[in-house]
Amino acid sequence: MSDVLKIKKPVEEGITEFLKFLLEKNKVKGIFTLRKAGKTDSFSYSLITDVEEIKNAAPLTPIMPANAGQLLSSFTLEDAIKEPIAVVIRPCELRAFVELTKRTQANMENIYLISSTCAGVFPLKSAQNGKFSQLLPKYWEAAKKSEVLASLRPTCTACEHFVPALADITISVVGNKNLTEECSLHLNTSKGEELAQGAPGNKTTEKLNDKELAQLKELRLKEREKLFASVNDKNLGLAGLVKTFAPCLSCHGCRQVCPICFCTLCDFDSKTHEDTASHYQSELNQKGGARVPSGTIFFHTGRMIHMAVSCVNCGMCSDVCPADIPVATLFSMVGESLQKLFDYLPGRDLEEPAPSETFIENEFAGLGE
Repeated sequence: MSDVLKIKKPVEEGITEFLKFLLEKNKVKGIFTLRKAGKTDSFSYSLITDVEEIKNAAPLTPIMPANAGQLLSSFTLEDAIKEPIAVVIRPCELRAFVELTKRTQANMENIYLISSTCAGVFPLKSAQNGKFSQLLPKYWEAAKKSEVLASLRPTCTACEHFVPALADITISVVGNKNLTEECSLHLNTSKGEELAQGAPGNKTTEKLNDKELAQLKELRLKEREKLFASVNDKNLGLAGLVKTFAPCLSCHGCRQVCPICFCTLCDFDSKTHEDTASHYQSELNQKGGARVPSGTIFFHTGRMIHMAVSCVNCGMCSDVCPADIPVATLFSMVGESLQKLFDYLPGRDLEEPAPSETFIENEFAGLGE
């Protein structure tokens, strides 16, 4: 049970009114949230400090132009934020932010975390044809009914971690049949209660709608099985990986948008991996042909080794892939198996050390015997 602030407005209007209240009453100095650019279907994350600009905020719009955890890292890496801000991000983005904080790549000081029970997001291309607004009625209807919308990002249709674990305030979306009449903000922490003090609306006490959340989780787990089955037989093993990543252009876009890849200089962009004329000549002599660009399998398997245990399944990698490679599905499969081995869910607990930071004598001693 938690205290709940109920604002008698549709959920999108209600959360926008709450954010405006935070700025007007000087509870925070800025709001980090999605923002609509003019009259187009273009959205970007922005730090809003002007109360008048809140009207352009779109905190619950189902699109993810970037993983917000990665963006928050970029401006909290060198130092903590001096004055308080509120951030509205999705559960997978929050988990990424937690992982980056644990690795000293981000800082949560003076940040109020607001998230929602997440109904998922649409692929980026959905907002590029001028018809994005036509998708929203079905989206909100599916959210109310705790249903899986097939047109979402594949990783969203298969995501079971759609309830934020560490949010100061949780916006009730999934299974909330009153979405069009009221906005329910669950105040999970003392920081959340502090933010909501004096806010417009009525206070009550209630639990998140567990039955509806369980219903969606069951549906998404079934979708997860289907998603993994779609690549399981043909994409695993060396031959399968070679075939799967054959269309790779070596653009490294998947790495660029991944919130867990945070190296200042990626080894795969270093001189070490620049192919020389002699390399190609050797390939031609040995095989009668040379792949250009080379090293794509090494790049993707190398990334898996580095970050799969902390993959939050946000789906950004697949969404930006120009060759439509199911990168996110493969990383989700590998990540899930690794995370189960270590009993580790990335972003679950700020104090829980990552597996790479722990040593347990005789761990996995039976492997290879």
